[in-house]
Amino acid sequence: MSTSALHDIPVHVRFKLSALWTALMFCYIYGDYFGLYVPGKLQGMINGTGPVGPVSEGTLVGTAVMLAIPALMVLLSLVAPASLARWLNIGFGLVYAAIMLLTMPGAWWFYLTLGVIEIALSLATVVVAWRWPRREVARAVND
Repeated sequence: MSTSALHDIPVHVRFKLSALWTALMFCYIYGDYFGLYVPGKLQGMINGTGPVGPVSEGTLVGTAVMLAIPALMVLLSLVAPASLARWLNIGFGLVYAAIMLLTMPGAWWFYLTLGVIEIALSLATVVVAWRWPRREVARAVND
């Protein structure tokens, strides 16, 4: 019986970043979905109470933008110019790790569990973007 190593190919940093944002989005969606099972949550929604207080057009737009950014980062990680993509991933990765840290105190265990995963994914995004490989630029040598 022959034993051989599995063939593997290196995954480009852009695909890693896009996958990290995708995983983060799934965790957000599951966290929001499971949150609907918290007693009183649906009644609060019916009464017009949102995650940051009374629901208004402004709070819903703010929440929509906050949730749209990770979805857009799935795309921007793949198509934005490298330098821009790198800095967007570093910046938004840190912002979203901070958002999770700020929203975790007093949360239910399922939210804390997903929050820890989301922080790890956000910080992994920062690390992968920070370590974005650089291309060697040929320099003219004057003799």
